[in-house]
Amino acid sequence: MTHDPQSLVPRAVDDAPSTGEAWSKNPGMPPAPEKFVETCEALLGAGDGMAGLKLILETIAVHQQEWQLSMAGASLVLRFTTRYDIVEILLRNVIRLQPDKVPAQAFLAHLQIVRGDLGGGCASFARMMATYPEHKAEIGEFISMSLLEVGYPAEALEVLKSLFKDGDETASLLNNAGCALERLNRSTEALPWYEKALRRDSGRKAIIFGYACTLIKAGQFERGWPVYFGRELQIGRQQEWLRAMPRLRPEVDVAGKRILLFQEQGLGDTLQFIRHASTLAARGARVDISVPQPLIRLLRHSFPDMTVLEPGVISEAGAYDYVSPIPDLPYITGMRTVHDIPAAVPYLSEVPSDRERMGALLPSGRPRIGLVWAGERRHRSEFALADMRRSISFNDMAGAILPADAIFVNLQFGAPREELKAWTGQMIYDPMGDVRDLADTAALMRGLDLIISVDTSPVHLAGALGCPVWLISRWDACWRWGDEGTGSPWYPTMRVFRSNQRSFQPVLEEVAKALRLWIDMRPA
Repeated sequence: MTHDPQSLVPRAVDDAPSTGEAWSKNPGMPPAPEKFVETCEALLGAGDGMAGLKLILETIAVHQQEWQLSMAGASLVLRFTTRYDIVEILLRNVIRLQPDKVPAQAFLAHLQIVRGDLGGGCASFARMMATYPEHKAEIGEFISMSLLEVGYPAEALEVLKSLFKDGDETASLLNNAGCALERLNRSTEALPWYEKALRRDSGRKAIIFGYACTLIKAGQFERGWPVYFGRELQIGRQQEWLRAMPRLRPEVDVAGKRILLFQEQGLGDTLQFIRHASTLAARGARVDISVPQPLIRLLRHSFPDMTVLEPGVISEAGAYDYVSPIPDLPYITGMRTVHDIPAAVPYLSEVPSDRERMGALLPSGRPRIGLVWAGERRHRSEFALADMRRSISFNDMAGAILPADAIFVNLQFGAPREELKAWTGQMIYDPMGDVRDLADTAALMRGLDLIISVDTSPVHLAGALGCPVWLISRWDACWRWGDEGTGSPWYPTMRVFRSNQRSFQPVLEEVAKALRLWIDMRPA
């Protein structure tokens, strides 16, 4: 929902060789930047990051004097990875060849900010504004983008207001204003800015996606879902064949049709929207569901009348009449208001055979409270920065809410779980070493009295199971939680604690106070 760096890839008209191998071996055959971007983007976008990086670096090593390739490579690496070291090397090569290339200098200032040097990055931008006043709007796009990505929407909005006052109104600036207002939880105010941006550039996918999410966040589902349907799908190489299949639309009569639902985004999106699969089945569809391994057992048990498959086992594309990304389901099934959300909660359930096994890992005594403090570590820069905005450290969470007269259980998976090793405070029980998948996590959650989590997939799992769950939402709340309120129509057992500033400390103190009251009010 911010400025798209791809728009700054330089254009050229040179003929390109047909293969990346030729580019990286023949100094006399530099590719056209467009072809270079197309080839590398296909690798990076399909999840083949190492091959994409290898092609970028090998090609530019041979064609170091082609500044356009270094610029294009920097843009691609920044879009698809967090390898800021590589981005900086490529940008400095551009500046070596083109000292006054404004986008390259702006990218370097952006790198300073995303690496944590906010003051240094802003100072670099200020020097650029003084040196290149004729590029004020372009530099302003970068300044506002950078501030938005590291969680300073109010400051970004002030920069944008200054530019608008001077008459600078590019599509990217207008888009960034919409994004800033949405992240300030002023979604209704944001919509006219997105609409104005789209009048300037109706085909920009980043603007369309931001507009769709903001419509949904503002509660305008009937308008938002059709726009969201038009997003650029996040499909990896293994699922590429799905693009050629008929995509399910709301007007299709699904009775008797065989439909494949597939995971397109994160685990949380699948857990949130898979509830609508039952609506398709009730309308007479034969539904198959393709999801990653961590979801297989959970969904097979929760939807016994549907076939749940891993993506790699689907080989007969012609067997399906339609396919649908799981996040399309609210649109497909006709969700126009919150009253159209399927009311059956829980709609997921733990596997009975897991209940005793996982329950034996939990300590005796009550109340038992599960903790999750960080999201999944992601590789794309945009997503990694979003994860930094939603995640906290274990020490920050535990330091705020502990000690307390309760039993605390770790539900954190992945690299952030390692933070427990250094903890010396109140005992935290950690059964996650025995967890194989989300079915195991579901069985653990069933043995808890409360789950406290940041905005990541376990919060959706707890809500879908009907477990009491407290969401610690970041300041720039995700579109699915709306702009305000302490509850969610998606999950009746959820309580939302909303940060009102960039630091999580005040909202953690609010959670700690509520937790002490919750413990005190429990029956003996």
